[in-house]
Amino acid sequence: MYNANKPNPEDLPSSEKLLRSTFIAAGAAAAILVTVVLPAEYGIDPTRIGGLLGLTEMGEIKQELAEEAAADEQAAVGGFLFGAAMAQEAEVWKDEISFTLTPGQGIEWKLAMDEGAVAEYRWFTDGARINFDLHGDGSGKSVTYERGRGKTADEGEITAAFDGQHGWFWRNRDKTETTVIVQLRGDYTGLKQTY
Repeated sequence: MYNANKPNPEDLPSSEKLLRSTFIAAGAAAAILVTVVLPAEYGIDPTRIGGLLGLTEMGEIKQELAEEAAADEQAAVGGFLFGAAMAQEAEVWKDEISFTLTPGQGIEWKLAMDEGAVAEYRWFTDGARINFDLHGDGSGKSVTYERGRGKTADEGEITAAFDGQHGWFWRNRDKTETTVIVQLRGDYTGLKQTY
């Protein structure tokens, strides 16, 4: 078995040389960090040497890609939350009605509402265009809130201008039969077909 020879103490570096070498290595590491690593990885270039070497642009591109990836991840999470909220919202409609209109046929549905009450609505067809008149009447008063021609959908709120019946008259102006779905929620006490 062979044992290594013990080094000669005169061949070993002195404490001063070791300390100087440590400072030189730390200085070189700091210089490399400031002139190469920061510009190339983070786009930070305090000495402007990274820009001359083309490293700053590389770091800026890396940062942009990281920001885009974070935004994409947040959008994916947001899309998931939005989808969950939409699914939950679909379950909270107070009433949903559907009816079929032949070409030229009209129908009227109204909500019983007190003055100032608010009802939210959404209606849509299966693709055919219909005309509508959103209005109210009662206590000798009448009001038109909105009218539309050739529509396939509408949504919004009704704020009752007075105590009475507030709702829609729809007429199918297309040449094909259509199904209409109406979703409702809010401050109303009744819902009925009046025509």
